[in-house]
Amino acid sequence: MLLIPAIDIKNGQCVRLQQGDLKNNITVYSSDPVAIARQWADQGAESLHIVDLDGAATGKPVNAALIREIVEEVRDEMDIELGGGLRSLEQLECYIDAGIDYAVIGTAAIKRPGFLHDACSNFGGQIIVALDGKDGKVATDGWQSVTGNSVIDLAKKFEDYGVEAFLYTDIARDGMLTGCNIEATVALAEAVSVPVIASGGIRDINDIKRLLEVESSGIMGAILGRSLYEGTLDFKEALALVEEND
Repeated sequence: MLLIPAIDIKNGQCVRLQQGDLKNNITVYSSDPVAIARQWADQGAESLHIVDLDGAATGKPVNAALIREIVEEVRDEMDIELGGGLRSLEQLECYIDAGIDYAVIGTAAIKRPGFLHDACSNFGGQIIVALDGKDGKVATDGWQSVTGNSVIDLAKKFEDYGVEAFLYTDIARDGMLTGCNIEATVALAEAVSVPVIASGGIRDINDIKRLLEVESSGIMGAILGRSLYEGTLDFKEALALVEEND
């Protein structure tokens, strides 16, 4: 199972949100996201999850130059997945040409399934769909709108498009350090043939142990955010546990 540190970028800084709230409860952890990426690479991370929060809010590649700096710094040592405002094939092509390995599409996938289909056709093996759930329903637009679509129903629809993985986040837990929603993550993983990445609320080594216990259901990785930056989870300890389990 992959352990994937997250770097959320807002105004050029590495931040973490609580429940996706872009206006309140924003914690700044570093003014140098490139150095943070280097830190995770040096600690042995095989993958890195980057979110352009400004891009998610505006639909434009606000932090493109900074993201390219991060890619240049660590691309030879880890896979890089990027999300946040990816809403055109041109944007995807620019970032993939710059060296990202996976593009994470969320709101655009839900609202424009034709775009997702085209993205999968043009960039096979490099598209991850973010399914952000609230009480089992998918949320969009920076989690401000909750649709009537169930997470599992949409996943079943999209798996035939050729997506590489689903990134599932329980938004009620994201950034709250209240523990991962194991049950919902497993339910999704068992419903589809595409691997699932767990996200939202992971607090400590016990969450990693619980995810490893259900890894065989189809869980390929876990996004680690606030737990790493607040120190409730030691990355090297978690990595050692995963390696031992393998």
